[in-house]
Amino acid sequence: MTMSKIRSMRGFLASSIGVTCAAALALPLTPPAVAAHQAPVTASRPAPSAEVLGGTQSLPLAPVARDRTLAPAGEQGVSRRDVRHFSLVGVVWDDPDTALHGSVQVRTRAAGTDTWSGWQDLETHNDDAADPGTAERTSGQVRGATAPLWVGDSDGVEARVRAETDRTAEDEADGSRTTVAAAPLPTGLRLELVDPGEAAEGEVARSGVDRRGVARRGVARRGGTHRSAPTAEPVAALAALAATDASAANAGLGVLGATELPALDRKQTEQELFALRAGELTEQQRVKPYIGPRPRIVTRRGWGADEKLREKKFVYTKKAKAAFVHHTASGNGYSCAQAPSLIRGIYRYHVKSMGWRDIGYNFLVDKCGNIYEGRAGGVAKPVLGAHTLGFNTNSVGIAVLGSYESTKPSAAAVKAVARLTAWKLGLYGANPSGKTYLKSGGGNLYRKGKNVRLNVISGHRDGFNTECPGRLLYSKLGSTRSTAARYQGR
Repeated sequence: MTMSKIRSMRGFLASSIGVTCAAALALPLTPPAVAAHQAPVTASRPAPSAEVLGGTQSLPLAPVARDRTLAPAGEQGVSRRDVRHFSLVGVVWDDPDTALHGSVQVRTRAAGTDTWSGWQDLETHNDDAADPGTAERTSGQVRGATAPLWVGDSDGVEARVRAETDRTAEDEADGSRTTVAAAPLPTGLRLELVDPGEAAEGEVARSGVDRRGVARRGVARRGGTHRSAPTAEPVAALAALAATDASAANAGLGVLGATELPALDRKQTEQELFALRAGELTEQQRVKPYIGPRPRIVTRRGWGADEKLREKKFVYTKKAKAAFVHHTASGNGYSCAQAPSLIRGIYRYHVKSMGWRDIGYNFLVDKCGNIYEGRAGGVAKPVLGAHTLGFNTNSVGIAVLGSYESTKPSAAAVKAVARLTAWKLGLYGANPSGKTYLKSGGGNLYRKGKNVRLNVISGHRDGFNTECPGRLLYSKLGSTRSTAARYQGR
């Protein structure tokens, strides 16, 4: 690229960023009555550091034949090997409409050691997805996938995928038994090893979560050092523009570029509601707005999102009539200090490995009760997610980080879900303890076009045949509904 072209691009990007920032700052960041009481929000640098970049190693699985009773196509794997550092692992395949009937297991080696884990199971039924017929679903880039598993900083891996088998009755002639594969494995199986990368210096710390558990830059690693980021000026400028756009989507809630949106009390939240949706409120909402106080929310900048990964445009629905609660099924072996890194890993897995436009969930909650902005577009807006196949329109997806089929969710996480739904649903006049109707976009429980009566706060399994959000988290939704309604003043 010639110097004249670089100068021209630099000038264009600078003016674009200036226009975006000016447009965002021209909007009311907080209602006047709120600003006087609002806790200060730290404004971050205009461009995210390149250290946010991570990477994905994609390893094809090969057929394995361990004994005569198992057909070669019935098991595939990756032999034990050294790899570059990664912290999140999953398996993907070509056709998103093909289910993997079988088991997926991995074992990993802790980075810089000779210590291998035991075999760990990956959840094969990963039912978070964009609705049928949407541009995101029909892009041609979407793949089938397991849920991702958080394994911490690792530099060795081994994997095996076994098809589900059925044992026939004992042979009457010789008493022998035969094992046959019930269904073939999907084609194009690949092991995805995700390095979440690091957050830009100081950003995770400013979001209220310290950097312990997040890999340091420049530390020597088995198999090489952490990859360096590109230094090309146009790339950095494009990243700055994308980050500014994501932050500007929260205009009216906090300072442009903030790493968190602070909690508000009830009066401040009501004033904010009037400022954000003045012309859309009913007379009853103006007289008595049922809305929970806005909780503290770590922004995408706060957890270190690499904004160059996602598609740039935002997609919205009309309102948030219901909330679907999920678990990420990524295991419980993370610390709260590692939650931003885990989210960056899920984000990269959703976009780069599974082919989605952005992270699928609208919000995420960790075991310490911290709430994180998910899909870009503005936390107070009805952003279209990819979380509950058939019911993403007019709903919000909230994922609790972890696996809760046999592990109880923390009280802090459950309370955070109640606080978040009381506020988010309150923006649109929804009663957390009530019922609502959503039109199915098509799925394995309800045909496309059917109006389905659901709890305003539902579990993923209420809209799709799945175990998500896990038996023990699902059992907490009754109390979550009543608590959220109480937060709204009902």
